[in-house]
Amino acid sequence: MTSEVVENECEFYSKAEKYWKDVPATVDGMLGGYGHISSIDINSSRKFLQRFLRDGPNRTGTTRALDCGAGIGRITKRLLLPLFKTVDMVDVTEDFLTKAKSYLGEEGRRVRNYYCCGLQDFSPEPNSYDVIWIQWVIGHLTDNHLSDFLKRCRAGLRPNGIVVIKDNMAQEGVIMDDVDSSVCRDLDVVHKIIRRAGLHLLAEERQENFPDEIYHVYTFAMR
Repeated sequence: MTSEVVENECEFYSKAEKYWKDVPATVDGMLGGYGHISSIDINSSRKFLQRFLRDGPNRTGTTRALDCGAGIGRITKRLLLPLFKTVDMVDVTEDFLTKAKSYLGEEGRRVRNYYCCGLQDFSPEPNSYDVIWIQWVIGHLTDNHLSDFLKRCRAGLRPNGIVVIKDNMAQEGVIMDDVDSSVCRDLDVVHKIIRRAGLHLLAEERQENFPDEIYHVYTFAMR
């Protein structure tokens, strides 16, 4: 539980905000110096996502996606804009969203909204999104805020829409990272939070071909 490792909630959020303000607005900055894994990450995510976009009675639509913790738009540019008609981005760091407007290039015209907001305070527009993509950011929310945010995401889905989380998983328990003021949870804890939010797990996959020294990364699809 994050309550065991987060002593002061306000400080937990303000420290993270301050940390990201000092991070360069580059792909390498977004990935903590691991910019070279970006293509492996995007290719795996595309494969994972496309199984839901294939033809079939419960096919997920391709009208609109939301990129949560979007940064400069690495995922928006390479994963979401090629697959969806329009994308919205939300991130707590204003400089990243400003940079996104040039980084995304011509295709960035299909980004409808740039929301500058922490996810603990953000509510997706109800019944609006086919896919809500949440990558490498859940560690910046306490358990309660994450569960509440996922409930709001559920309300933000269009029919057959999905919420996707892709993030680091700890081997056991909850580990605090004081450098960027985030937590890393194990699979059991994440499963409990997903259930608490009233979401049903549709698929779960471990990322392959990432460097050995980093946490295991898992992707979850739910609705």
